[in-house]
Amino acid sequence: MEKRLVLEFPSVERKEDILEYKKEFLENEEILHGTAGLQNEESYEVWYQAVVDNGSEDTVREGLVPSTTYLGVEKETGKIVGFIDIRHRLNEYLLQYGGHIGYSVRKSERRKGYAAEMLKLALEECRKMKIEKVLVTCDRGNIGSEKTILKNGGVFENEVPEEGHFTRRFWITL
Repeated sequence: MEKRLVLEFPSVERKEDILEYKKEFLENEEILHGTAGLQNEESYEVWYQAVVDNGSEDTVREGLVPSTTYLGVEKETGKIVGFIDIRHRLNEYLLQYGGHIGYSVRKSERRKGYAAEMLKLALEECRKMKIEKVLVTCDRGNIGSEKTILKNGGVFENEVPEEGHFTRRFWITL
């Protein structure tokens, strides 16, 4: 299958596109998974600096693990269709609930296979980081996300209860 997407680091130049992405999620009252806290940040500049800082073990913010955040960008149009965040290692919370990778696709671009393609590209980045087993999770009932994980080689391990819902845990061996 021909790649339709590329992974791109967020940038100052992409500010308006990223804020438009955020706006679409907020208008639909959805959570922005895989965006390194974009939903909760008032200022683009503060969010962007956190993304840069969190990319390195030396500058990662307190209480977080190093992570690399990418935009999933359509090659032809340059449109941001999704976000995907790779955590370089797991802490106790991520081991149980969050996993190595979080992602989202904007509502207007769902059901087109973009999540599966972004995850495949992110797994290539995980290989470069020497992560041999990748944990990817989703909420029970999120059929689209579960199919995306399975399509990329995810093997179901278990479900764990978390604040009134269940998180399904899958491992992908690279």
